[in-house]
Amino acid sequence: MPWQAGVEGRRHAARGGARKRAAGAGARHQLVFVDRLAATLIHLRHDLPHSVLGLLFGVDRSTITRAITEIRTLLAERGCAVPDRPDLRLRTLADVFAYAQAEDIELRLDATEIQVRRPPASRGGRRAFVSGKKKQNTMKATVIADWRGRTLWTDTLRPGRMHDATAARNEGIAICFQHFPDVEVLLDDGYLGLSRDHRGQAITPPRKPRPGALPGRVQQWERDRHEHSPTGSRSSTPSPTTNAGSN
Repeated sequence: MPWQAGVEGRRHAARGGARKRAAGAGARHQLVFVDRLAATLIHLRHDLPHSVLGLLFGVDRSTITRAITEIRTLLAERGCAVPDRPDLRLRTLADVFAYAQAEDIELRLDATEIQVRRPPASRGGRRAFVSGKKKQNTMKATVIADWRGRTLWTDTLRPGRMHDATAARNEGIAICFQHFPDVEVLLDDGYLGLSRDHRGQAITPPRKPRPGALPGRVQQWERDRHEHSPTGSRSSTPSPTTNAGSN
């Protein structure tokens, strides 16, 4: 099939050349393509661990991991769909910023982590997978959504120890801020560095007042935090043209 040929082609390129074997040889997939696609979409939407998906589909965890690795690559090449623009698909971070500026959309960016199996002792740099927040081996992905919380783009998986802001910088978010000065992105406290470097575009929650602050200042801080949240007033007046979809 075309999708399988593309996956095999990437594997051959990584090995340095095509693998010679008889037609029909090689490992058989334990899941049909539709099941692999469904498992991947469930994982991306609900963040279910690979081991749980293995129980649901009646296969080993490694089978789910292999399926998700293959299907994620295909979804990344296809990009995220925009329902009100059937001719438009968002494949890169620059595409998302260009779409947000054209449609006057306020973006929301955050990182999500999933638990992974501990890398073998022989693998170099395996400590990079130990997340300081979750205290376990994880992989991290940066996700951008619109004001309704619908996913517009996700980056490649990175080791969980990497800081959230570093992962965003590695994807070129600083260049996107420079080329699209009208785009605003709502972030959490983990992106204070981006907020400092790109004031007015990278928007983080206000700092909590020091202990002993006046009650009025604390109440104002609570209102500002609520306004910054997805359920706050910033998202209460959406643009009618911000109908972005998922994969």
